[in-house]
Amino acid sequence: MTIFLKNKYTLHVDDFIFKCCIGKGGLTGNKKEGDKKTPIGKFCIENLYFRKDRINKPNTLLRCIEIKKNMGWCDDSNYPKKYNKLIKINNYISHEKLKRRDNKYDLIIPIKYNFKKPKVGLGSCIFLHLTNNYKSTDGCIALKKKDFLILLKIIKKNSKIIIN
Repeated sequence: MTIFLKNKYTLHVDDFIFKCCIGKGGLTGNKKEGDKKTPIGKFCIENLYFRKDRINKPNTLLRCIEIKKNMGWCDDSNYPKKYNKLIKINNYISHEKLKRRDNKYDLIIPIKYNFKKPKVGLGSCIFLHLTNNYKSTDGCIALKKKDFLILLKIIKKNSKIIIN
């Protein structure tokens, strides 16, 4: 199963077409940390992280991980061993907090961009996540909750995402 980003407003999966939004800076083949651009390429996807306090465990073939208060995703170039990885939050390492006040991260799937052996400064925290208004993201791809839940039913652990 492949997820295709057809253009900056359309995600295509099998016979389903979903409205989406991407990074404020558009698409790039030369991603840099903080550039607000969505990276171009073919990527694997990670597990589903979800807010158990706000949503029931979704129907999906992906491994589901409950988001806890102390979970973050490292975006700190001073910590190359932790960069672009799930971390336990502390005050010294810059990170994207996963348990947020808004609903954007009630459901997230990390896109495995710059993932296996991450290079510091090439970008981190690229997720599929939720949106209420299709406002541009900081580099992620965002969908409405109802569409995200449909997506979860049709993708698999080995699904890929193609962004071009």
